[in-house]
Amino acid sequence: MNQKLQEAWETVREELGKLFAQGKASAQDAWSQATGKQKRIAMGLGALGLVLVFVGIIGLAAVIGCSSSAPAATSAQASDAKIYLHVTAGRTSKEIGQELEQHGVIANHWKFWLVAKMNGYDNQIKTGIYELHPNMEPRDVLQMLVNGETTRIKFTIPEGFRIRDIAKRLGDEGIVDEQEFLRKAETYRPYDYITPEDGTFFDCEGFLFPDTYELRSDYDVDTILKEMSSDFDQRLTPKLRARAKELHLSIYELVTFASLVEKEVRYDEDRPIVAQVFWKRLKLGMPLQSDTTFQYLRDDPKEDLSLADTKVDSPYNTYQHKGLPPGPIASPGMAAIEAVLYPADTDYLYFVADRDGHNHYSRTYAAHEAVVDQVR
Repeated sequence: MNQKLQEAWETVREELGKLFAQGKASAQDAWSQATGKQKRIAMGLGALGLVLVFVGIIGLAAVIGCSSSAPAATSAQASDAKIYLHVTAGRTSKEIGQELEQHGVIANHWKFWLVAKMNGYDNQIKTGIYELHPNMEPRDVLQMLVNGETTRIKFTIPEGFRIRDIAKRLGDEGIVDEQEFLRKAETYRPYDYITPEDGTFFDCEGFLFPDTYELRSDYDVDTILKEMSSDFDQRLTPKLRARAKELHLSIYELVTFASLVEKEVRYDEDRPIVAQVFWKRLKLGMPLQSDTTFQYLRDDPKEDLSLADTKVDSPYNTYQHKGLPPGPIASPGMAAIEAVLYPADTDYLYFVADRDGHNHYSRTYAAHEAVVDQVR
């Protein structure tokens, strides 16, 4: 048997078993939906080809029949969301279809494969990067791939994203494999000033600069890590490095400090004031007592910590441990870094954010408690 026919037959047989188990189509209905071209293909292939195409049409009728019940795009996957597909040489339509279904671009990879086979698209798909969207029709996607409607990848990482957040965003958009990104970030340390302590999770946490990036078609996880860490290195000017040295901060300590400020603050005007509060606590030998360092440990951050939370034994618990945490807890933007290097000139020692994210400051603990009662 021809190898391609054998491969097609095995796929059709596997998928057909699932479809008939659901009672979605009959042979008579399927054949009645066949086009003249499809019938001619079947007759020209002989008995085996007839069975193959006939069975394939049944499967196509089945998936067409159930396509109307496909779930609509979720709020996290809006119809205008961008999902990137990277087609490299040698990828099959089956492999591409499975990836598209995984990311919600199409509802059924089997339908995608069959449309590609029946229209001879399998060997016409062009390599490159494609910008797609959730809930597309297989035929529309295939037309883009066959026509070579490629694009450049563009993605944005906001200030305050953790390595886990970056990996998830890149994975959700189909740019790289999320787990591969996490594995490589664990030990990625491109500059000698990245000196993580024991107990950190990702060596490059905090050093992947939050920015908008564009990538060529020949990219991978290593390319992205290099691009983002290089962006940080270039933005940390000699002047900023000299200022850190004046304050007796290593670059690693600076980024760790700035990551706390980034996560504590919602509004720009608060950054230098919060930085000043943390500087004062460090000089007094007082615990930083930052909720954000504890939240870093959680996959589902809590709006308010409990008393029990503040007693959790972790080097990231800045209620129990004095000084900075072992490493950065997010990627700070330049505003947070500059706030640490040039803090406000105040004598506040306490602050609390209201439900709108505005900070309220106090000089004494008694005054702080009164403000907490008012705003929380």
